[in-house]
Amino acid sequence: MSKQEAGCCAPLSEAPLAPEQAAELSAMFKALGDPVRLRLLSMIASQPGGEVCVCDLTPAFDLSQPTISHHLKLLRQAGLVDAERRGTWVYYRARPETTDRMAAVLSTAPVS
Repeated sequence: MSKQEAGCCAPLSEAPLAPEQAAELSAMFKALGDPVRLRLLSMIASQPGGEVCVCDLTPAFDLSQPTISHHLKLLRQAGLVDAERRGTWVYYRARPETTDRMAAVLSTAPVS
């Protein structure tokens, strides 16, 4: 399977991005351009078991619950996290395939 078929891009040091790839990746990077969203992603990704309840994320910020939910929605829309409702609460988990893809594009080493 080629890099294109796998949904991955060559590192920037190997080839420039196609316009479609740049548009898709820019949405992901834009989502991480906010310190709150970057911190939320790091909190989600670092959880033992790979997921965390929104009820455990909200107290870590001096922001309202609706504001945290908005930031989490943007992370979901960018494909950086998945969410699952269980009763009253929503549980979030990082999508490592997306963050790995972003890292691979920025890497100066060829993808093997």
